Amino acid sequence: MHDSLLLPDSVDQLSSLTQRLGIDLLGSFITLDPGFDSAVNKQRIDAAGMIPVIKPNFRNTKDKNIIGERTAVFAELKPIYRLRYRIERCYAWEDTYRKLVIRYERLPETFLGWRYLASAMINFRECFGKKDGKR
Repeated sequence: MHDSLLLPDSVDQLSSLTQRLGIDLLGSFITLDPGFDSAVNKQRIDAAGMIPVIKPNFRNTKDKNIIGERTAVFAELKPIYRLRYRIERCYAWEDTYRKLVIRYERLPETFLGWRYLASAMINFRECFGKKDGKR
């Protein structure tokens, strides 16, 4: 099952949760990959008061005008979409630690501890380099 099938329920649950917590999502960005690029998904996100930042997917079209329009609309949001890469990169870095890729731990506290340790190691390497403090 593709994640886009989960989007409508996820947006509804997010809206409900933030209302209960007193958090206003109006005008906040939600970044998604090109697999979520559809008019229905964008309307659902708009209805929740959020701004969809979805990289255009040019499937089923070779029309230069349509491609140009979608690219122009996305150009304004591209800097925000690029921030998504940082999050994806963190997940990829976590995947270098086998204990996190395959969850061996039964207790959520132990698993969370391993995630904290991996995050600390990733941050340490980013700040000080892998060997001898050199990058």
